[in-house]
Amino acid sequence: MSRRALMSSYISSVNLAQFAKERAVAIEAVERASQVCQTVFKRLVTKETLTKKDKSPVTVADFSAQAVVNRILEQHFPDDPVVGEEDSRDLQGEEGRVLREKVVELANAASADQMSSDEVLRSIDRGQYAGGSQGRHWTLDPIDGTKGFLRGEQFAVCLALIVDGQVCLGVVGCPNLPYDMSQPDGERGVLMVAVKGQGAFQRRLSSDAFGCETPVHVSGTLSTADAVFCESVEAQHTDHSDNANIARLLGITKPSVRMDSQCKYAGVAR
Repeated sequence: MSRRALMSSYISSVNLAQFAKERAVAIEAVERASQVCQTVFKRLVTKETLTKKDKSPVTVADFSAQAVVNRILEQHFPDDPVVGEEDSRDLQGEEGRVLREKVVELANAASADQMSSDEVLRSIDRGQYAGGSQGRHWTLDPIDGTKGFLRGEQFAVCLALIVDGQVCLGVVGCPNLPYDMSQPDGERGVLMVAVKGQGAFQRRLSSDAFGCETPVHVSGTLSTADAVFCESVEAQHTDHSDNANIARLLGITKPSVRMDSQCKYAGVAR
């Protein structure tokens, strides 16, 4: 092997070692939080909740997923603050007892260790950091795509590591996304992983998928006429007519792929 090739191999190995621990921890956290969300859907989402537009299952899943992710992050990176979505105020006292008990049960069902009620509340409240452009912090969206979640369609658990204002790592769990988009009725459950400078990968969202990753890349389509575009399902999240006009101007004739949540980014990335 030439000196240049040896140097290139060394640089590559050093690059892949960067954020290796953070990558593994983030994958575990998002996998476990995704399991929580799936359990909540199976147990709590019914035809009645959809008819009444009852979002309480989302509330339970949000709290539980944030507790699980923050617990794992604290165990491995206790000095890293977290920008989350929830705080424990609605779970406090007698008024919050019923909701609190559900959250504690579900969080513990997906955790490697058992948390007391106080520990669950404290884990949730670790997500109160305001963010900033200096140092390290994590940012978490425990359930992105509320309506998609309730419909049993697309939603995502999203976690990223920010260092000095730059996104350095991202993991997105998409429990209902087809693993192979050419087989929309096939296996579902995708976890997308990317580290800055190391490429993007997908893996199955299952406990037996450890280490099995496939590199992904955007479409190699050169002509916009052959392209497919992605947009939100909800009209209040996008202007479908504007998107249709842009597609017409670009010569795109294929129907758009409509998805809730940041699963759209997973679709585009692969």
